[in-house]
Amino acid sequence: MLQISVPVDVQHGLRLALQRAGSRECGGVLLGEHVGHNHFAVRQVTLQKPGAVASFMRSLVGVANAVRSFVSARGNDYTRFNYLGEWHSHPLFSVQPSTTDHSTMRDLAMEKAVGANFVVLLIFRLSGRTLEGSAHTYLPDGSVYPSILTLEEET
Repeated sequence: MLQISVPVDVQHGLRLALQRAGSRECGGVLLGEHVGHNHFAVRQVTLQKPGAVASFMRSLVGVANAVRSFVSARGNDYTRFNYLGEWHSHPLFSVQPSTTDHSTMRDLAMEKAVGANFVVLLIFRLSGRTLEGSAHTYLPDGSVYPSILTLEEET
């Protein structure tokens, strides 16, 4: 089981994106750092334009450039810094993945051209001022596993 940590600064950006999107779904790409055995920290998220109330259309335009730029700024250490997966919001629904979410992420994980060992899906929503979320990991064999989502606190 993977553990995915989200630092306070990344949470701040997510809260702003969710507030701006309101009842519309929004999302983007997760860029992260391998910080320990089965433990990854989200270091950056991209934000795509908000979608509809109950859907978010992911776009691959710019994803490769975002990954290259992120890794390049960190010394091209692809084993430590790399693409983790996707995130989006469920502002009016449970933070658990929908059937469509599972299907989309399984397809992404199984896509040979992506070449990922796994992909992570984080789903968020705001409950008042509180950020709620879930984490799931998808493997190239089509399996999916709940993951541990840690929302780091101010120190």
